[in-house]
Amino acid sequence: MKIVIPDDYQDCVRTLEAFARLEGHEVTVFNDTVTDLDTLSARFRDAEALVLIRERTPITAELLARLPNLRVISQTGGGAAHVDLAACRERGVTVLAAMRHIPEEAANLKAGRWQRTLGTGLKGRTLGIFGYGRIGQLMARYARAFEMEVLVWGREGTRQRAAEAGLEVAASQAALFERSDVLSLHLRLNDETRGIVTAEDLARMKPSALLVNTARAPLIAPGALEAALCEGRPGMAAADVFDDEPVIDHPLLEMPNFLGLPHLGYVEKDSYELYFGDAFDNLQAFAAGRPVKNLAA
Repeated sequence: MKIVIPDDYQDCVRTLEAFARLEGHEVTVFNDTVTDLDTLSARFRDAEALVLIRERTPITAELLARLPNLRVISQTGGGAAHVDLAACRERGVTVLAAMRHIPEEAANLKAGRWQRTLGTGLKGRTLGIFGYGRIGQLMARYARAFEMEVLVWGREGTRQRAAEAGLEVAASQAALFERSDVLSLHLRLNDETRGIVTAEDLARMKPSALLVNTARAPLIAPGALEAALCEGRPGMAAADVFDDEPVIDHPLLEMPNFLGLPHLGYVEKDSYELYFGDAFDNLQAFAAGRPVKNLAA
């Protein structure tokens, strides 16, 4: 098959042991991210298969209409909010699922400045978890190890699982934001959750609170976090996800009460071997005519 892998801006896919699984196929890897339809369609025009790195490139109905040879999309990771699954079904395209001031003080030390900040302990404080799935459950265990109180909110199933685990469930989404000292987002991005964190939610947070988003940037309403940090509620935020990646310039990066990282949670060799290994195995199974997990079915 002719396989295209876009958005490998680290140029690391070819260095993975898993890459050997694509031997015998014609593979093209692009090391940058483009967004305009004409460029994308030109790059993908001959592709029979796409291997997508998380949600870096949306696959829209307009793009699919320009890709007559595309038969299969294999995704690293389980999220598919960036893929128009209905359009994939219509065009017969199979979609597979793979599956405390530290930066400031480090800079101070290098500049010869010793202990310039006062940290905040975690013991006895409340960690709010918005979304109690696999990662949210891990966060709850970590919080308990630090002797934090845990408060959970989410859909009905989320609230039920949290209660069964002996955790406190917030009375409402508003209560979650009002009571949390640290609030961590762990929701999948879809039509229901896009913009689910509103300016009103953020305004309810304590001036001493920290909002953490390592899930997806569009969970927060556009511009709401920047405005909230300017108003001082919450007092701090940390994130490694942005609306448009890679990030060269962003208003949040200029704010002293914001800690940003370049989406590093996913960028780790063992994870890449796992995710790409699954994605490549799915392509091999598809090429051999064996049953595969089809997200667009």
